[in-house]
Amino acid sequence: MNPADGPNWSMPAESALEWDLVYTPRWLRRACYWAAGVVIAIHLIFGLLLGISYTGVGVGWSDKVGLIAVGVIIACVCLLPTRARLRVGPSGVGVRNLVSERVFPWTEVQGLEYPEKGYWAQLLLPYDEHVPVMAVGARDGERAVEAMTAFRDLQGRYAPHE
Repeated sequence: MNPADGPNWSMPAESALEWDLVYTPRWLRRACYWAAGVVIAIHLIFGLLLGISYTGVGVGWSDKVGLIAVGVIIACVCLLPTRARLRVGPSGVGVRNLVSERVFPWTEVQGLEYPEKGYWAQLLLPYDEHVPVMAVGARDGERAVEAMTAFRDLQGRYAPHE
């Protein structure tokens, strides 16, 4: 895409095949897996125990399966943040948060920084635009700092120098 076409400067993710840095969060993944497990366990237990005592309402197997299915759906939503990923290579910077990935060419990337009050890093773009990078979270500590350092090294190698 041409930057003159509008504010969306990203390219399709398939256009960049080589990546020097691929970073995924550790703490966020663990927290999401734990939360999904708790949600499934609660819905499974309540689904199986739903018809133990008679309350005046007929509870069938379809009700039990429905409650468990709702738990599975909620657990799947809890797992969406595990998709977060940062990829850096000669073609640019790929940022995947919850649903889709966007690849920004080096001509549009100005840097990666932590905001003063934020949970994850931001990819800086022209015209005071930024994209949150959920993969590089503050909870990962030293590991996130190493990812930021690696990003800056690769930015120095690939970004056009003015």
